[in-house]
Amino acid sequence: MNTDALERALPKAERRVLEIQAKLHRWAPDDPHRRFDDLFNLVADPSFMLAAWDRVRGNKGARTAGVDGKTAHFIEAEHGAEYFLDKLRLQIKDRSFRPVPVRERMIAKVNGKLRRLGIPTVADRVVQASLKLVLEPVFEADFLMVSR
Repeated sequence: MNTDALERALPKAERRVLEIQAKLHRWAPDDPHRRFDDLFNLVADPSFMLAAWDRVRGNKGARTAGVDGKTAHFIEAEHGAEYFLDKLRLQIKDRSFRPVPVRERMIAKVNGKLRRLGIPTVADRVVQASLKLVLEPVFEADFLMVSR
């Protein structure tokens, strides 16, 4: 599948993600003892992975490489986003995915001091974004209305 095909698949993937998020958000407060046993599979779901990729690729940080030296643009140019997402999805499903240490940069603050900035790899960012898409509606259901 080329980038154009991924672009065409994105609206459908986003609708599916929103539908599942709505269900998770609805189910979470219904039973405080409910176990969400299938969340791991949602993280590796192709729709969630594609939506996460789109967020990572569209983020300003997509132009910055992690310790592996790869940017989102490089990944698209090297093998294509579909290959990258399929490989990442398989690693998540077979539990061989391991995040790597972040690339560290020191950023100057206005007071002259420095602060550490950690830059994860694109793969780590996509997995984090997919996790966020899955977990946010579950935990958000417990927030008070004034916290949302």
